[in-house]
Amino acid sequence: MLFRFRLVAMKLITFKIPLTTLMLIGLSFFLPAYSQTSIPKTSKLSQEVAKLRQQGQKGLEVFLKSHASELNSSQIRAALDELCQQRDCYASKLYWYTDLEQAKSAAKATGKPILSLRLLGNLNTDLSCANSRFFRVALYPNGEIAKKLREDFILHWQSVRPVPKVTIDFGDGRKLQRTITGNSIHYILDSSGRPIDAIPGLYGPKAFLNQLRQAQAAVKEYSKLSDGEREAFLRQYHRRSLDAIEVQWTADLSRLGIQSPPRLLSSSNNLGQIPPAGVAGSLAVAKMRVETPILKNLQPQEETSWEISDRATWNRIAQLYAADTKLDENSIALIRAKKFQSGKNAPGDLSRLIRNFEAAMAVDTVRNEFMLHRRIHQWFVQGNQTNNVESLNEKVYAELFLTPSSDPWLGLASEDIYSAIDNDGVRP
Repeated sequence: MLFRFRLVAMKLITFKIPLTTLMLIGLSFFLPAYSQTSIPKTSKLSQEVAKLRQQGQKGLEVFLKSHASELNSSQIRAALDELCQQRDCYASKLYWYTDLEQAKSAAKATGKPILSLRLLGNLNTDLSCANSRFFRVALYPNGEIAKKLREDFILHWQSVRPVPKVTIDFGDGRKLQRTITGNSIHYILDSSGRPIDAIPGLYGPKAFLNQLRQAQAAVKEYSKLSDGEREAFLRQYHRRSLDAIEVQWTADLSRLGIQSPPRLLSSSNNLGQIPPAGVAGSLAVAKMRVETPILKNLQPQEETSWEISDRATWNRIAQLYAADTKLDENSIALIRAKKFQSGKNAPGDLSRLIRNFEAAMAVDTVRNEFMLHRRIHQWFVQGNQTNNVESLNEKVYAELFLTPSSDPWLGLASEDIYSAIDNDGVRP
């Protein structure tokens, strides 16, 4: 710094420039770079997101309008995910609360019911549990569903527990990362957080939309009643829903000429016995296709118990509901973007992938409705741990999804299987 000052002084004698001016010129060379440039765009976006996040769906609409020409930018999409608290928000444009009390306040202010998602992992990350990822591509971007959710519901999600992840290192620089086990459920709550109904697991888009409409109508009727009338209404509503499922089940079996129907109650969830991850994984067909190859190698001795009972029969029943699982163009575009990130167009591969995914969703739809939703309706009729969403969710994960909170390993670490690895592979 002394050397620079002497240069400035020499210039003073030669050009007769005022000393104060030259000192300012010289000192300007030492000012930090950030004082001469604008705030980086990422910092501005973070500030904008933090501000608009407090405004709910209206804040999201402001952001979308001001950045309408930039939605293809990865930077803007990352900011959108932060604002929405949902991965791939650019495709759905849905705002999610992550605090239930805030969601309840918004529901009371708007008169809308709450759609509360419970999942393993976080909805705003790529590697949340498989079904929640399928929601993000098959349901939330769907034009009709997104409109219904945006206009008629307050959205909320909450993580039940972290999702287990597996990384396979091929030793040549390539790695394959996947999630293992876990399931998701949407609860329909009134503005006080009282459960009215629930949609367990993955449904096809049309079937999911129908479930939303039915539950929305139930909340509307429920809200008109006095406190003394509400419990009786819920029991009656779920009794009718249960009867409708039984009637539809009988009609489907008759239509297909099925004499030996699949079992509707699972016998694998014995009290005091922790179900293996493969058994829990078999409850969801779409995600099972992703997870089974890895699970079979993790727990090879459990292989024979993983197959869906009466698979062929379930496939036949699912075909009756194929129309309910058709993906719309928004979902297909998102799947294409996520699957073929290299930019190479593979229409044949995409068409086959879509057909397989829709077929798996169809089986999930009928199994979830005829088996899991049926059980939930029964619980409501009986008044069995259904008046509080936390206790209901605990029951769902333990008895329906077979991943009880009492098992920290989610059925992945069995004491009955020998691995020949020190401490069975458990690491701190």
